[in-house]
Amino acid sequence: MKKNEDVLLLTDEELAFGVGVDRNVKFFEELYNRFSKKVFNKCLSFVKHSEIAEDLTHDIFLQLFVTIRQFKGKSKFSTWLYSLTYNYCVNYLNRDKNAKMLRESVEVDDLKETSYDEDDGVFWEMESKKLDKALQKVTAEERMILLLKYQDDASIKDLQEVLEIGQSAVKMRLSRAKTNLLKEYKKIEYEY
Repeated sequence: MKKNEDVLLLTDEELAFGVGVDRNVKFFEELYNRFSKKVFNKCLSFVKHSEIAEDLTHDIFLQLFVTIRQFKGKSKFSTWLYSLTYNYCVNYLNRDKNAKMLRESVEVDDLKETSYDEDDGVFWEMESKKLDKALQKVTAEERMILLLKYQDDASIKDLQEVLEIGQSAVKMRLSRAKTNLLKEYKKIEYEY
C-alpha cells in the first residue's frame, strides 16, 4: 500500500483502478478531494440549489464507489466520472417533478466560445436574456447537450463518451438541439 505522499503522485486512473481492485479507501479519498468540487459545480448547474447539489454530489460519489470497477480506462477517469455525473443528474431531473419545478435559469453569460464554426455564429450573437429563456423552453436533454458543447467545451468525442452514443448520433442530437433552440429564440424575439 502506498504512503500518503505517494497517493498524491498517482494519476486519476491509477487511483480509480486501486479503488476498483482493492477498495482502497485512501485512493477513494484522494479521488474525492480531486473531483468533489467539479462534481458539485456540475450538479449545481443542473439543479441551481446548493443543498440539492450537495446531496447529489454525495450520492454520485457513493455510486462511484459501488460502480468504479466498471471503469476500464478506455477514456480518462475525469471523462468517465463526468459521464456518471451527467447521467445521474439527468435521471434525477427526469424522475423528480419537484426538482424540475425548482430549476432556475441557466447562467448563459458564462457560455464561452469554443469550437466556433459557421453554424454556431448565430448563437454568439443572441442576446443573453432571450437565450436564457429559449434554453428553458427546450428539453432538458437538448439544453444539456448544448451546455456541454458550448459552456463546458466538450468535443464531439467527449459527447460520445458522456452520452454513450456514436458520433453521427451526437451530431444529429446537437443539430436538433440547435434548431429547436433557434426556433424558441425566434419566438421570444417576436414577443419583444
